[in-house]
Amino acid sequence: MHVLVTGGAGYIGSHACKALAEAGYTPVAYDNLSTGRENAVHWGPLETGDLLDRDRLDAVFAAYEPVAVMHFAAAIDVAESVTNPGKYWRNNLFGSLTLAEAMVAHDCLNLVFSSTCAVYDGGTGADLTEDSPIGPINAYGGSKRASEMMFADLGAAHGLKTTVFRYFNVAGAARDAGIGQRHDADATHIIPRLLLALAGGAGHMTVHGDDYPTPDGTCVRDYIHVTDLVRAHVAGLARLHDGGESAVYNLGTGRGASVREVIEAAGAVVGHPPQIQVGPRRAGDAVRMVSGSARAGEDLGWSPEISGLETILADAWAWHQARGWEA
Repeated sequence: MHVLVTGGAGYIGSHACKALAEAGYTPVAYDNLSTGRENAVHWGPLETGDLLDRDRLDAVFAAYEPVAVMHFAAAIDVAESVTNPGKYWRNNLFGSLTLAEAMVAHDCLNLVFSSTCAVYDGGTGADLTEDSPIGPINAYGGSKRASEMMFADLGAAHGLKTTVFRYFNVAGAARDAGIGQRHDADATHIIPRLLLALAGGAGHMTVHGDDYPTPDGTCVRDYIHVTDLVRAHVAGLARLHDGGESAVYNLGTGRGASVREVIEAAGAVVGHPPQIQVGPRRAGDAVRMVSGSARAGEDLGWSPEISGLETILADAWAWHQARGWEA
């Protein structure tokens, strides 16, 4: 059974392809390779193409007749979404609409969608459930929320069933799989930036704001291991195949860690702390984003198994030490 994986040459998409193959599916990675890498595709074919190219999508659907789609392809840099929102609305919403219309046309009506906790109002300070107030504060979160709503409308009109996963902070790497989260000088997520600094590539780690209303003044996030994350996707897909209806799930651990706590944990894993400098707050950053939901466990039988912060950091560090910083 083929499953089309948009963004399948990217970080999370490649891990999802591995998990799908282990579950007996044949993943077909669909990626424009703007950020994904061909050498991350190991478990099925790679079809190059853009989400906005309907003709290319139609050709891929006709060739493989996938039973479902896992949709990861998106622009994801929160800070960039504040300064260049048009890119995010075009890529994330219009790309998702083009994909969904192709799915309906080819009678492929099971979708697993990579959304984000950035759809929520992160200023409440409370742990977030699927019923928490919606209030994205940047174009990244806004475009993901709009995509969720669009998929629901196509579900009502055409029978498209969507499992929506709202991620918290994803990090780590699959053990001995040859894939991980690429680090380079343009890394924007904290763990890639932090490990790059610890490796000496950047020389220092910038903390974006230390005056937030948190115990140590830095933002708090919920970190989940990428291997745990993609296990949930396979479970969500199986639920759809078994006749389950559309649903929304948070994917986090329920444990928050501040930026300073992550820095201290990474220093312990590597053996020395990075150089730290404090900069201004970054536009679009929420104060605290921590999952307070058990719904994925109740419906999917899923729970995070290897998402301790030390394990996440150790796996990410080991992968980059083995693969090199340009992998």
